[in-house]
Amino acid sequence: MSLLGSCGKYRLPTTNVHAVAVAVATSAPTYSSDSSRSVTPEVCEKPAPNPLNPNNLKPCCACPETKSARDDCFLRSNPGEADDKCRALVEAHKACMRSYGFKV
Repeated sequence: MSLLGSCGKYRLPTTNVHAVAVAVATSAPTYSSDSSRSVTPEVCEKPAPNPLNPNNLKPCCACPETKSARDDCFLRSNPGEADDKCRALVEAHKACMRSYGFKV
């Protein structure tokens, strides 16, 4: 039995878990239904499209130009100087990410 629903979200098993545990422990295949617990059908709602990111880019794929410039700066700088030397590139990348609606 899969615990993933049709939307990819976790769902609870629909069998009475206590009755199954008792049946396994006593080797008697008896199951009782619990009428106090109702299972509602899973409704998949698509999230509203982000007007800032109409192509639904993931954070790893957004702003490749500023990302590579920032990464190159850190790779080519001495560890003690990188924070100060690359600060403008980091801020430019953050601004680009925010322009797509990402919270950075």
